[in-house]
Amino acid sequence: MDSSPFLFAGGGSGGHISPGLAIAERLLEQDNSAQIIFYCSNRPLDHQMLQASGHQHHALPILPPGKSPAKFIRFLSSYRQSYRIAKARLADDNIQHVIALGGFVSVPVVQAASSLKIPITLINLDRPPGRANRWIRRSCTRVWSACDLPDHPNFAERVVGMPIRHSTIATDDPATYRRALGLEPERSTLLVTGASQGATSLNNFMPILAETEKDFFSSWQIYHLAGSKAPDIQSAYDRAGIHARVDKFQEIMAHAWGAADLAVSRAGANSVAEAATNAVPTLFLPYPYHRDQHQKYNAQSMVDKGGAIIIQDHITPAENMTHVAPHLLELMDNAAKRELMRQKLRENPPPDAAETIAQLLLDG
Repeated sequence: MDSSPFLFAGGGSGGHISPGLAIAERLLEQDNSAQIIFYCSNRPLDHQMLQASGHQHHALPILPPGKSPAKFIRFLSSYRQSYRIAKARLADDNIQHVIALGGFVSVPVVQAASSLKIPITLINLDRPPGRANRWIRRSCTRVWSACDLPDHPNFAERVVGMPIRHSTIATDDPATYRRALGLEPERSTLLVTGASQGATSLNNFMPILAETEKDFFSSWQIYHLAGSKAPDIQSAYDRAGIHARVDKFQEIMAHAWGAADLAVSRAGANSVAEAATNAVPTLFLPYPYHRDQHQKYNAQSMVDKGGAIIIQDHITPAENMTHVAPHLLELMDNAAKRELMRQKLRENPPPDAAETIAQLLLDG
């Protein structure tokens, strides 16, 4: 087997780092001599996740392009600097294969690798493919997709599924995970997650709903991943007298999914795959500001299996109290429906995409 390092290019959010970590896990399981390096953004979350993994990683100064002319100019400047750094590092690190995880971080790395004629495998994580992936596709040797792309049938040569980490997969009983989180082991548990950075609209909506429906929530507890606003959200639940624990971020998502009877979640590709793998009935509120609404498409596979519901995030608490709250309260009140949704997911578990991808990479 090739002993040269596998270079993963991606970052800026947990949604790009986590799939790479999942593939890296399986690479090392199949070949313990495999070398792993990540090129990521300089955002603190990238460093936090990669530092915890123990993998070597190098931050690039690349910035997202943004929508304004000023931000795009900043992107171009950061792109040129990142391209030069990546090109020098690729040679220094003796990289013979790049795995691009998509997003803005991958752009200068892919272009640098292409200029050095290094083979590149792009793993597209969303439907439809994002702007960065469309930019770099032609520079890549192979293009695989985590999801079907019916609107872009020729974009990828292979659908491989969404790679998720072992640490996201619950293997024990709910009471064990609830104890690990400091929750009551036998109390019904609602997971609220805005993924790695939290979700402002969920953070604003859920404490108001819980306070408004105190009696309804009396038999439930909440585990809420709220990003940087975690202290404020915890205080809001405490003032309302709600059983809740709020964390900024959870590195071992198996605890969160394993503790949950029901989830309210953004619909990033990682969150959807983790919910499906752990068979957690989920109410998805896709990120409302994406023009292509790709998170809605991410979650559709779980809806088709009968294990999830998609509701539009109306952003303001008042609108979400009107349009979202009835669906959530109905699911919380209907244990039989939740169990049916869970069984539907257990009947159609997703494959171990990370293992498949790792084997394909090792096979060359």
